[in-house]
Amino acid sequence: MTEMKEENLIGVTVNHAGFEYDIHALVKAFYPACNVKVSVEEGENKGKESSGPGLPDLNILFTEKAVLVSLIGGEKENASFAGKKVEITEDMPRPEVKNRLKLLLYVILSEHTGKQLPWGTLTGIRPTKIPMTMLEEGKSDQDIMKYMKDTYLISDEKGRLAIEIAKREKRLLETIHYEDGYSLYIGIPFCPTTCLYCSFTSYPIVSWRKRVGEYLDALDREIEFVAETFQDKVLDTIYIGGGTPTTLEAPELSRLLGKISSCLDLSHLKEFTVEAGRADSITPEKLKALKEGGVTRISVNPQTMKQETLDLIGRKHTVEQVKTAFAMARQAGFDNINMDLILGLPEEEPADVKNTIEEVKKLAPDSLTVHSLAIKRASHMSRWIEENGISTLRNTDETMQLTAAGAEVMGMAPYYLYRQKNMSGNFENVGYAKEGKFGIYNILIMEEKQAIAALGAGSISKRIYQDGRIERCENVKDVSQYIERIDEMIERKRVLFHES
Repeated sequence: MTEMKEENLIGVTVNHAGFEYDIHALVKAFYPACNVKVSVEEGENKGKESSGPGLPDLNILFTEKAVLVSLIGGEKENASFAGKKVEITEDMPRPEVKNRLKLLLYVILSEHTGKQLPWGTLTGIRPTKIPMTMLEEGKSDQDIMKYMKDTYLISDEKGRLAIEIAKREKRLLETIHYEDGYSLYIGIPFCPTTCLYCSFTSYPIVSWRKRVGEYLDALDREIEFVAETFQDKVLDTIYIGGGTPTTLEAPELSRLLGKISSCLDLSHLKEFTVEAGRADSITPEKLKALKEGGVTRISVNPQTMKQETLDLIGRKHTVEQVKTAFAMARQAGFDNINMDLILGLPEEEPADVKNTIEEVKKLAPDSLTVHSLAIKRASHMSRWIEENGISTLRNTDETMQLTAAGAEVMGMAPYYLYRQKNMSGNFENVGYAKEGKFGIYNILIMEEKQAIAALGAGSISKRIYQDGRIERCENVKDVSQYIERIDEMIERKRVLFHES
């Protein structure tokens, strides 16, 4: 990938290591079209990264008693905010120092750009984790809102959303077996084609068709390991994702689902989800295999109902195919169907989002997951932005409100929320669902309260300890390596989940 042009560079120097990620994330939120480079220069900052024309230079200086931020240049001619500072002490906990630094940086950048971020300084933390923790401590809504506004400068709207979702998550998770249970994730790393925005482990199915059987053989080995290791645990949820699991043929899906049901105790299962995401991968035969295999929840994901955008982002199906696939899923007996949308896709206007919502309302799905486009360095979108500019990616309060209002009309409530780096408009991803149709696994993966046994190439298993500590182990992403090193993948999980 080519480097972003030098004129789009914002240089930041800091004389104390340990806060680079937070600084980068916050500056990037104010300047999404720019490349942000944070350089650590121990001691007195003698040098300074040279920013591009029209962009500010930032210098952050830690002393024993204060943090000082200097900002010179940028959009406002001769603008200078040199010398603004916040007090710290030598014995101040690191999280407090970090929050004070971010508040100071936010105030300066907000004043300089005239922007306010809906989530304020909140980066690197799940928004619902804060209200969830405070609710468990018995704090009131007012206490939580005040803390989030004072500490992170979030808007009233986002504060209310985070609290509402945290309450719903808390209720939904009350029946989950945290200590004596687990959930299962199985990754199918194949897709019909690779979408412009995608950074997941995914390979074109046409290149791997002859080796799918080998891949399923390796999955069989991992499933057998899970059956042995978790035989005394309760399996709460299963999620088969990817990639696009429905790139597998119907007999291959039946084989995989049959292996799951023959090896694992599904008697306590609360949810069994399969991503049938791409309309061009869905057939009546595959839907029948899923239904007969015990799947209770599927996703049929348009991302948008604008054909020109589908063509642009590389989804090789039509809007009509989405509608047909959804109808087939209903005919197959599925009464819990999710649809994914992405806001901020190239060249989409509010009118396009409104049209997408109107078309989705006609289909009447049971849940709706609304993603704000996250620009991943590993995706083709990064190169597209370099060539076409970021100005065509527009996500605003208006488009977020359009989807929220559409979900409400369909009888859905927000039930989970997460944010990613470099999200369009500095917004969030929100899951909406009708009562009884909530995606439980989605909450579990975000709130990190239960062990996840993850199988397949590129998947990440997770163990949660009673003291809140989390340990992970990864499977290799390369499919060939995964198949050839399956014994090693199993041994990694054996070590992770070993009972000492």
